[in-house]
Amino acid sequence: MSDSNENSAAQFGRNETGSNGPIIPKSANEALRPERVPEPPKRSRKARSQVVIFLNFLMTVVVFVALAAAGAVYYAMHAYEKPGPLEANQNFIVRGGAGIIEIAEGLERNNIITDSRVFRFVSEAYLDNETLKAGEYEIKAHASMQEIMELLKSGKSILYAVSLPEGLTVKQMFRKLSDDPVLVGDLPAELPAEGSLKPDTYKFTRGTKRGEIVQQMVSAQKALVSQIWEKRDPELPVTSVEEFVTLASIVEKETGRADERPRVASVFINRLEKGMRLQSDPTIIYGIFGGEGKPVDRAILKSDLEKETPYNTYLIKGLPPTPIANPGRAALEAVANPSRTPELYFVADGTGGHVFAATLDEHNANVRRWRKLEAEKAAEAAKAAADAATAPEAQ
Repeated sequence: MSDSNENSAAQFGRNETGSNGPIIPKSANEALRPERVPEPPKRSRKARSQVVIFLNFLMTVVVFVALAAAGAVYYAMHAYEKPGPLEANQNFIVRGGAGIIEIAEGLERNNIITDSRVFRFVSEAYLDNETLKAGEYEIKAHASMQEIMELLKSGKSILYAVSLPEGLTVKQMFRKLSDDPVLVGDLPAELPAEGSLKPDTYKFTRGTKRGEIVQQMVSAQKALVSQIWEKRDPELPVTSVEEFVTLASIVEKETGRADERPRVASVFINRLEKGMRLQSDPTIIYGIFGGEGKPVDRAILKSDLEKETPYNTYLIKGLPPTPIANPGRAALEAVANPSRTPELYFVADGTGGHVFAATLDEHNANVRRWRKLEAEKAAEAAKAAADAATAPEAQ
C-alpha cells in the first residue's frame, strides 16, 4: 500500500471515540446536542468527615451569634442613650437596700424608661462595682437611661430642710421634728437635756430618721459649746459649761436682737458678781410652763413673780438649775465675751429693743416711760376697735 493510502486509512479508519472503525456521520440534531460533561471528582473521605461538617456548622453558628450580639449591643446602647419617654419632671424614690433589678422595674413601671432590661444590663457594665444610692431624685423630662444612672450613682438626691430657731425648748424642737411629714421613725423616748440641741436648719433626704436629726443636733451643740467655752473671758463668774449654757439660754430668751446680746449678758454677769438676783421674766415662764412654753395669749401676772419654783430668779439667787431653752451661737458668744458696762437693769423700749440703766433710779424712769408707751398703745387699739364697731357697713 502506498503512503497516501495509509494516511487516508488512518484518517477514515478511526471513529469519534478514538477507536478504529468506520466514521459515522452525525445528524444536525446530534451535532447540536451538548456533549456529556465528565463527572466531578469524588470528595475525599477527609472532606466527608463528621468532624469537618460539625466544625463548619459551628463556625456558621459563631458568626451568626456574633452578628446577633453586635446587633443587640447596638440596639441596647442606642436605647440607653436616647431621650426617655418622661414628659415632665418627676420624683423617683430609691429605697434603702434596693437592687438594680428593683430600681429598673420601678423606673419602667413609672414610665421613666422604656426597657428595664436594657437599663439593668447596660448600667451594670457602666457601674463597675459601684452602686445606685438610696434617696429621692428629681428625674428631668426626657432624661436618657444613662443620665438617670449617673444621677442615681451620684447620690445627689432631693434635700429637704427643717428649721429649728434659737430659743426653742427641747420639747418645742421635738414637736417640730414630729410634725415634719418627710422625716420617719420615732423620736427618742428620753428627752435630751435642755440646752443640748443646736438651733439650726438641718437638711436631709426623704426617709431620714428623726432620731438621726436629734443625734446631729446633740453632736453639733456639744462641739459648738466646747469651741466657744475654750475662748471665753477667764474672769467670767460662771465656773462650768452647764452654768455657761444656762446663762446663754437666759440671754437668748431676753432679746432677739444680735446687737443687744453682749449688753444683756453684761447686765446678768454684773448682777451675778454683785450677788443680785437676776430677775429674768423668761425664767419665771419656764418654771411655770416648763418646756411646753407659755401660751401666746397668756400674760405674765404679778402673782407669777411670787410663785416658788426652782427657776424663779425673782426669788432664788444665782442661776436656775438648768438652761431654759437651747441657745444659739450668738448668745453663747455674748456670754463668753460680754460687753463691759456698769449696767444692772434693762427694760423694753416699746420698739423691739431695750433701754439699759446703771442705777435703779434710771431704771425706774425707763420703766415709767415704757408703761406710758404701753398705755398709749392700748388706748389706740381700743379706739381703733371702737371705730371699727361703730363704722357703717360698706354699701
